[in-house]
Amino acid sequence: MNEVVNFVLELERLKSVTRKTRVVGNDRFENSAEHSWQIAMLAAALAPHAPREVDMTRVIGMLLVHDVGEIDTGDTLVYIEEGAAERKAAERAAVERIFGLLPAPQAAPFIALWQEFEDGGTPEARFAHAADRAMPALLNLANAGQSWVEHGITHERVVRRIGPPIEAGCPALWAWMRVQLDEALARGWFGTLPSGSQGAEHL
Repeated sequence: MNEVVNFVLELERLKSVTRKTRVVGNDRFENSAEHSWQIAMLAAALAPHAPREVDMTRVIGMLLVHDVGEIDTGDTLVYIEEGAAERKAAERAAVERIFGLLPAPQAAPFIALWQEFEDGGTPEARFAHAADRAMPALLNLANAGQSWVEHGITHERVVRRIGPPIEAGCPALWAWMRVQLDEALARGWFGTLPSGSQGAEHL
């Protein structure tokens, strides 16, 4: 019991990991614990649009564990692609440390879920990735493009980065989102780069 309680109290630190997107209707930034809860709920609500063979229990489990490593590593803007291998190695070490607070037989299934999400090879992992990539964009769409504008993220970059995983995991969600993103572009809800600058496109 002590190990379980110590583990759960360690998870408390995820509430202090600040992300880059603000809470809708509020000036504060969301945290990674809120993000994990919200995308688990998003996936559950999207269940009618999931491929027939998808085990939603595993999907929700992946989404609840996928960012636990950020307790040690912090959050990185999804559009930053450089250094991804190093960040994932650090996150894997963090996941092993945090779940290692539990007895080994309990830790192993959590770590396996985390790795399945990272590998992205199962229908469940692809559906989980779709929810994970969609949620920050949904918040931006509700916030007039807040983090896109603040970080100079262009429409092209958003579509390139989130489109393939969302379409692969939940085609119906991407079909809806693509229309919303195009409308957001018309409203000026994306960042722009200075003329002749590579800027945020190569963060």
